[in-house]
Amino acid sequence: MLDRIRQMVIKEFLQTFRDPRMRGIILVAPVVQLLLFGYAVSTDVRAVPLAIWDEDHSIASRELVAKFVQSEYFQLAGYVEKDAEMTRMLDREEARMVLCFKRGFGAALDAGHTAPLQMIIDGTDSNTARVAGDYAGRVIRSFARGKLVERLTHLRGPIRNLEPVALQTRAWYNDNLESRNFFVPGVIASLITIITLMMTSMAVVREKEIGTLEQIIATPIRQFEFILGKTIPFVIVGYVDVALIVLVAVFWFEVPLRGSLWLLFGGINLYLMSVIGIGLLISTLCHTQQQAMMSTFFFFNPAMLLSGFVFPIANMPAPVQWLTFLNPMRYVLVIIRAIFLKGIGADLLWPQMLALFVLGLVTLLLAIQRMQKTLS
Repeated sequence: MLDRIRQMVIKEFLQTFRDPRMRGIILVAPVVQLLLFGYAVSTDVRAVPLAIWDEDHSIASRELVAKFVQSEYFQLAGYVEKDAEMTRMLDREEARMVLCFKRGFGAALDAGHTAPLQMIIDGTDSNTARVAGDYAGRVIRSFARGKLVERLTHLRGPIRNLEPVALQTRAWYNDNLESRNFFVPGVIASLITIITLMMTSMAVVREKEIGTLEQIIATPIRQFEFILGKTIPFVIVGYVDVALIVLVAVFWFEVPLRGSLWLLFGGINLYLMSVIGIGLLISTLCHTQQQAMMSTFFFFNPAMLLSGFVFPIANMPAPVQWLTFLNPMRYVLVIIRAIFLKGIGADLLWPQMLALFVLGLVTLLLAIQRMQKTLS
């Protein structure tokens, strides 16, 4: 029995790695995609193009503009003097924000009154608009606090302890609030999913398409030996890809790995059960490799959207949130990010691991049952 399984595994490896393009897809593509996604997938906002419409031309307006330009979040894109110029810059995306100073801005500040200031933000990208608005609010509050100190100093002399409560913030687990540290571990799950799922979904259908399935059935190999021989190579390939991706994430992108590496591989092993089960199920239901590939993407895209990779599950409608409980990627993302960033152990991650075990067991049993019917 062991010899038949071993021969089946060798046959799968030879068939898979015979094609140089397949070797590239398995070993090179995950690293290249991680590099691309690691740099491209980011919600950090830097150098927002800023246009200035200054009708006041006062010292105060120039000081505030200087504060915006000196910050790392804004980059001066130019000055406008008419509505048409402002609209043109926003439409062409030459500017994402316009700071408008009305006449009397500086005089109102000097008199100790409230000074009107208008910010016009391009809301096409809601995330960028929201973050840029928050950054602008910080710059304006800092400027207003400085003006208040100047006025009180002028009226009453030097002021001490203007802010008796000093707030010092610290972000746990992601000290610099870099989105890369959040997204790169998520990319690990997505790459493992797409590569393993694609290879597994074509495992049986390839035999059907080239006509070797009947020859395999005619051999003494048993059904469960055939299933093991088809499954083991993809588990090994999955582990190799995980090792490569983790190395790039830790040593290239410098994402902290604070938890147990063994626990990480254990959680991914449970996840591979689900992915391989779904892939084998797709492979038994399809008749051509083209159908299998299309079915793979039909599963992968909704799984990504409903996993919490980009969009928080808590923000989704209640029926969709219930649907995400059937998505194994939801649980593995929690495990990977928690081990990388928080360093927590199995005592807190056991609910996600249990869910992955149940989903993996169900999908594998369904795939085995369907494959037995295919082989009978």
